[in-house]
Amino acid sequence: MSGTVSALSMVFMGISALVCFSIPVVLFIFFKKKGADILPFFIGCGVFFVFALVLESLMHQLVLLVLPIGKTIQNNIWLYALYGGLAAGVFEEVGRLVAFKTVLKSKLGKNVNALMYGAGHGGFEAAFVVGVTMITNIVLSVIINVGGAEALISTAPAESVSQMEVMLSKLTDTPAVDYLLGIAERFLAVAMHISLSALLWLWVKNKKSFMVIAVVAIHALADGVLVICASFLPILATEAILAAITAAIIAFAVFTWKRYAKAEAAEQSE
Repeated sequence: MSGTVSALSMVFMGISALVCFSIPVVLFIFFKKKGADILPFFIGCGVFFVFALVLESLMHQLVLLVLPIGKTIQNNIWLYALYGGLAAGVFEEVGRLVAFKTVLKSKLGKNVNALMYGAGHGGFEAAFVVGVTMITNIVLSVIINVGGAEALISTAPAESVSQMEVMLSKLTDTPAVDYLLGIAERFLAVAMHISLSALLWLWVKNKKSFMVIAVVAIHALADGVLVICASFLPILATEAILAAITAAIIAFAVFTWKRYAKAEAAEQSE
């Protein structure tokens, strides 16, 4: 393959990685100072790892790579968006529900713990999905720039050669600034995770666990819409839509938070 990765691209990859690794740390310190407990943060990290990276990934391997319907889903963007959105919504929100009703049940008294949980869940995703990916991209970029791309491709299994070629080509073709846009996307994604955590936390605390259906629907809709947008629209337009969706979810979470806070204050004054 021809082409190299610009130095500016690698610098922006490094900045993106640094920021995404910093997000969970900064949020942890911030919410700890606000009086949150430590446990919800690490439970949030663990839930994302188990339910999204392990269980959801296993289902994707089964559905997309083993079952006959897998090729149909992958070749139809609308089905893929529906499937991907529902998978993310179900696994991540059910994971939240399980955590809130078991290991974090004793922590429901402090609502700030919901925000700490969301920081762990969304922060771990930012560090793992973007941070680790950017580090990997930097390593691959160095290999490309020293002329080792062909040797790297030759070591890949036969069925993965074309995928490897596409991945390496993307590194040489992607504009440098696109790597910084990933930072904005992660900020929005983390804000969405914190908001969804707050919503479900309040509903579980007020014995409305069935509202997990609403949170799954919100999560699935957001992810599905973004898959569609990313397929048909420029990256800046997709980011703008993500910002609008996130703003709507935050507004709904803030409204719900204030309503329950007002009810709790009224109960305590009686």
